Amino acid sequence: MSIFENKTMLKKLIVFTAIMFAFGFALVPIYRKICEVTGVNDLLRPDQVKNTQIDKSRTIKVEFDANTRHLPWDFKPEVTALNVHPGELTTVVYEVSNKTARDMTGQAIPSYGPTQAAMHFKKLECFCFAKQDFAAGEKRLMPVVFLIDPELPKDVNTITLSYTFFEMPNGKPAPNTAPEGKLNMKQAALNAVPSANHTSVN
Repeated sequence: MSIFENKTMLKKLIVFTAIMFAFGFALVPIYRKICEVTGVNDLLRPDQVKNTQIDKSRTIKVEFDANTRHLPWDFKPEVTALNVHPGELTTVVYEVSNKTARDMTGQAIPSYGPTQAAMHFKKLECFCFAKQDFAAGEKRLMPVVFLIDPELPKDVNTITLSYTFFEMPNGKPAPNTAPEGKLNMKQAALNAVPSANHTSVN
């Protein structure tokens, strides 16, 4: 291959890398816009939950997954799975740690398996509702408060909640207090240990 061809190939690779890097940053606003249009799983607000009865005749296994993309953080759930009843308010805690020597901002995007479970997974409090600022070396416990809608189809017995944390460039400071209409995050953290009614599944 000639020098000219090598230079052309190098330029193409640089452009391709830049496009893919930009696309990674664009995933968060794209996801947010889709949520705004469809009204499903809006990142910026808690789900509206009507008064529901706990269906103790049914148990759903909820699995928890954590990933990062272009973000050198440690991110993991404190438990990998819980057994819960539909309509039962449940808290699970994720551990997040910025392992770098610089301040960084990230935002988490949730996804669900199977996909039909998304509309039945109601989050009342979640770190994914806002960008999260982490100082260099900072470690934090972040709760998710949720319930499973009793209207979940009967053939769904297992739900996987997966979060992916993306780096957000030029991020603004996350709010110090929970926005109006959400549970108080500090109180949620104090109550983060799953109740005796929940069965941890390893």
